[in-house]
Amino acid sequence: MTPTHFSFTTAFILGLAGVAFHRTHLLSALLCLEGMMLSLFIALSIWSTHMGTANFSPAPMMLLAFSACEASAGLALLVATARTHGTDRLQNLNLLQC
Repeated sequence: MTPTHFSFTTAFILGLAGVAFHRTHLLSALLCLEGMMLSLFIALSIWSTHMGTANFSPAPMMLLAFSACEASAGLALLVATARTHGTDRLQNLNLLQC
């Protein structure tokens, strides 16, 4: 395993661990998801340049576009949650209460 592959794998696993174990605020969960998407984007762009073909070149841009859509939806949910509940703490959210 190359050092770059190890670093991107470690960054993805740290983001996943942050989402799984530190679920106190919605903003911290969104930041961990963005870190995961950033490590996937960099790894996919390096992989597509190593392949050397033009078939894989639009894949990192499509991932970046989906990541931007995910971030905007997450921020919209954060604002809606902060307006209705007064906080972004995940312990105060109840799915049975609308």
